Amino acid sequence: MNTQMKSRRSIIWFAIIGLIVIAGVLAGLWAYYNYESVTHQPFNPFNPRPIQPPNPADLEFFYIARTAFSTVNIALLIILVETYGALYYKTRSHFTIGLLLFALVFLMKEFATSPFVLGVFRFSASGLGPFALLEPMLETAALSVLLYLSIEY
Repeated sequence: MNTQMKSRRSIIWFAIIGLIVIAGVLAGLWAYYNYESVTHQPFNPFNPRPIQPPNPADLEFFYIARTAFSTVNIALLIILVETYGALYYKTRSHFTIGLLLFALVFLMKEFATSPFVLGVFRFSASGLGPFALLEPMLETAALSVLLYLSIEY
């Protein structure tokens, strides 16, 4: 592999990572400002939550972070679907079809459980605390590894 190809690959990696980080930050900012408009009080993750009846505020730090991670996961899955589609076009491999279907189903799951979609239909998953953040954070790590391996090899 020559140096020009390596340089081009690193530029593409930086662009992809930059766009994904920007998407995550924008989703987090949207969730932050949406929290204030719903509860009419400023958001501060370090203030102790007041003891209330069983249903505390729907949007808190974990849900804002979940929104950001969910958006990053959707971006990663779109890139994976495109990568596997291009790879299938080149190789016509049955294994690549399986990867493409896996990524498409995972993308549909991520869209269906996205906080944006849940908010549009007026649903919320409140009361989960840090467990609301755990699942999308682990998915982001797994999808990042899958994307790295798919592009690198």
